[in-house]
Amino acid sequence: MTRVAAVDCGTNSIRLLVADVDRETGELVDLDRRMIIVRLGQGVDKTGRLAPDALERTFAACREYAALIKQYGAENLRFVATSASRDAENRDDFVRGVLDILGVEPEVITGDQEAEFSFTGATGGLPGHEERLVVDIGGGSTEFVVGAGHVRAARSVDIGCVRLTERHALSDPATPEQIAAVRADIEAALDLAEETVPLREARTLVGLAGSVTTVAGIALGLEAYESEAIHHSVISYEQVRAITESLLKSTHDERAAIPVMHPGRVDVIGAGALVLLTIMERIGAREVVVSEHDILDGIAWSVAGQGTS
Repeated sequence: MTRVAAVDCGTNSIRLLVADVDRETGELVDLDRRMIIVRLGQGVDKTGRLAPDALERTFAACREYAALIKQYGAENLRFVATSASRDAENRDDFVRGVLDILGVEPEVITGDQEAEFSFTGATGGLPGHEERLVVDIGGGSTEFVVGAGHVRAARSVDIGCVRLTERHALSDPATPEQIAAVRADIEAALDLAEETVPLREARTLVGLAGSVTTVAGIALGLEAYESEAIHHSVISYEQVRAITESLLKSTHDERAAIPVMHPGRVDVIGAGALVLLTIMERIGAREVVVSEHDILDGIAWSVAGQGTS
């Protein structure tokens, strides 16, 4: 067994996975998996810079994770940073801060690398070998990957729940005009994605990340967030449409009262759900398979030399 640690720092959240990897059996055993909403991408779409308070929230989370990694005695750590830090002019401030706290330099990966990590993590535990479309809806970007066992095509586009919410200054609740503008952005991004990825060819749609898992938790009627119940659940298009419409019409307090809703997602979940719904409509998907395993798992495999490098 090799004990590894993986950190995924995105636009909205920073997540840690400490796991034991058995290279002979190909098994990944979670020891600790957690998430902190830090909103690193706060204002990046508008200013092009990481805000000082967003950096401090992220560094505070890094200090907490450093203590856990030491506690578990992980042999190797890989820290991957995605959309917000790709876009920021002052990303060197971010890099220096992470290096000082965790002793490793964050790898600011490309959207295509992000997509490949997501595919590796999401499809590892799924039965069968049919071609799948994996969609990872993040805070700043969404990744599309098609493949069967390995990646055939991938594309990252700049639509995410935080970016869209901030770009269109969504009111509470969102107005029909705002929703139409967000939809137009999503449709334009899907046009870009389809230049590279054959979105309509895969037999199965697999959805990842917090917007998707939150919609799944609502559809399942959970009284609290239950990762095991959500993982590999199958949610219908009709459920996604009804939940998305409800979220977009609801107030902040109404969304906050939903049992599975993380406080850090309350103000951005409407846009995230709309991304999922619009994707399903574009490709004619009748259902989405929800995965709790995603880019974080792909990063962990790469640390142990098992996956994408």
